[in-house]
Amino acid sequence: MSDTLRISFPRKGVALVELNRPKRLNALNNELMRALGDALDTFAADGTTRAVVIAGDERAFAAGADIGEFQTEGPDLAQWDRLWASPLPRIAAVRGLALGGGLELAMSCDLFVVAEDARLGQPEINLGVMPGAGGTQRLIRAVGKTVAMEMVLVGRELSGREACERGLANRSVPTDQTLATALDLAAEIAAKAPIAIRTAKRAIDRAYELSLGENLRAERADFYNLLTTDDAREGIAAFVERRLPTWRNR
Repeated sequence: MSDTLRISFPRKGVALVELNRPKRLNALNNELMRALGDALDTFAADGTTRAVVIAGDERAFAAGADIGEFQTEGPDLAQWDRLWASPLPRIAAVRGLALGGGLELAMSCDLFVVAEDARLGQPEINLGVMPGAGGTQRLIRAVGKTVAMEMVLVGRELSGREACERGLANRSVPTDQTLATALDLAAEIAAKAPIAIRTAKRAIDRAYELSLGENLRAERADFYNLLTTDDAREGIAAFVERRLPTWRNR
């Protein structure tokens, strides 16, 4: 495993992945992105991990892409496809800087907890380029066209508090509560029926890419398929019997 990541399992069913390039403010290089993709693939296959928290440190979630690589091998954007394809729910715990690729990484997660004083932005325009890992597409869906235009074309930054007010983040909390809040959310997800969580996540993800009609038909098929699972039968029985369900992941 690359030393660009630190991996731990602080809660049942929850993996914590901490970006570990502190001298570069956790700038995203190809080695780190490959290691992150490998870790997500491993978690998805291990049968025990139900949710993943991705975090940096108090100074930076990730201050952007590693600009030094732009002049050599260039960023391997194909690695981002592995993140987007992961079936596990991912929660970003953002403190400090989340700029450029750092913000794109946070936005690629399913839930987003941000420190109130964090700084979020897409400053690529200042280098004569533009966001290339989902920044223009995910940002506009979260904050709307006018704010996205200002962030991408001017390089405007949002504070963590503003990001939450604009709908970019789920929670805005003091810095020292950010990681704990993200882990709490992950633990809540990990306690739910695994198949239902993965299926519901996939259905929501599809909403970005397909038409409403296609999504409604796919959603209906997913719903009926879930009703045939042991977990669905157990969840319904537990509700009727007023007890906690025991999920079997089948």
